[in-house]
Amino acid sequence: MSSNQSWIDRDLAVLWHPCTQMKEHETLPPIPVSRGEGSWLYDFEGRRYLDVISSWWVNLFGHANPVINARLKAQLDQLEHVILAGFSHQPVVELSERLVQLTPPGLERVFFADNGASGVEVALKMSFHYWRNLGRGEKTRFIALENSYHGETMGALGVGNIPIFTETYAPLIQPAFIAPSPDCQQAASGESCADVTERALAGMRALLERVASSTCAIIIEPLVQCAAGMRMHEPAYLAGLRALCDEFEVHLIADEIAVGFGRTGTLFACEQGGITPDILCLSKGITGGYLPLSAVLTTEDIYQAFYCEAPVSRAFLHSHSYTGNPLACTAALATLDIFEQDNVIERNRQRGAMIDRLTAPLAELPNIAHLRRCGMIVAMDLVDDRPGNQGNPFPRAERRNQKAYRYALDHEVLLRPLGNTIYWMPPYVMDDDQWQMLADVTLDAVRFAVQD
Repeated sequence: MSSNQSWIDRDLAVLWHPCTQMKEHETLPPIPVSRGEGSWLYDFEGRRYLDVISSWWVNLFGHANPVINARLKAQLDQLEHVILAGFSHQPVVELSERLVQLTPPGLERVFFADNGASGVEVALKMSFHYWRNLGRGEKTRFIALENSYHGETMGALGVGNIPIFTETYAPLIQPAFIAPSPDCQQAASGESCADVTERALAGMRALLERVASSTCAIIIEPLVQCAAGMRMHEPAYLAGLRALCDEFEVHLIADEIAVGFGRTGTLFACEQGGITPDILCLSKGITGGYLPLSAVLTTEDIYQAFYCEAPVSRAFLHSHSYTGNPLACTAALATLDIFEQDNVIERNRQRGAMIDRLTAPLAELPNIAHLRRCGMIVAMDLVDDRPGNQGNPFPRAERRNQKAYRYALDHEVLLRPLGNTIYWMPPYVMDDDQWQMLADVTLDAVRFAVQD
């Protein structure tokens, strides 16, 4: 068996890892993974890690899932890929039909891309082009929320509001108008989450009164702003926002790339607000973590604005070589089968009480604030309890998040904090013992991380 170190050496000689300051790998080398099984990842020397971040939020039903494996093996003998311009195939048609059936009513057309950020690019271009086709060429801008993140391609960065991702590329970006976030953590003393929701909607209304005439769409992550540190808001915000979009004639783009497919407790987060967006972006869990795929669903009204004999400039001329890849669509179909056959959404709901029980001891720690849960997403913030900084985040230079990360790895759990936010977004196949292990290691990792 090859050693971990031999793979690390080969890796660092040629790879440039994503979202990483590579120099950090001098002291914290990448972990070479030999195989995966269920909720576990194994390195080349037999050590294992509980994958409680679902390999960047994509893995829903465990690594090497036998149901998805079997479907992919059968598809490999039929068709691996074909151009989707002028051609079609069984998996892409069946997947499109099922997505239309499962998503909120009124979403009738499906456009495929390769990943989440590409799906956001499709949505932004689709909205912009729709208004242009209607003779509303003055609509060229977008509205996003404070602390928003929608990917790292240029258009997606333009509707982002996390400086670490956007500042460097500011000269290349057309920035969005920024509206107040409904994040419940922003509640002032005496305020409820409902108060924050109303304040955010009032701020959105004030912004729309100024810029709606030049705005194509508002883009949000429904219920949870994930990369911002799992900031959560009430479903009522979605209903209020839908009404504002209708009133001011702007599209509503729901980015459910991370929060879709059961993460928030319903198959899609928009369901909890009782709304249908004009455009819905899906990715990550859509294939169970197997293959890159994104789907952008939209209304018949938007589709018809592009449907004509001429000119070609009215057509939506956006493409990816691997659009609607048959293997990726097959993995997605298998994933949807598991949801249906195993009654996954209800089973996850039943786990809620257990998750709340397991997190209760964390809530009692003086260095934990804003312990929160939305469906299968749990998050908490590390805060300082030293005099002079009590209740505030730890200074970034102290790298408390890295201490928690390293401690958890040493104890067989893969946590990957977002700054001072520790979160769980695990696969849905973890058993009770694994959940208990996760809670115990997280508790100890927090205690270790806050030690001076």
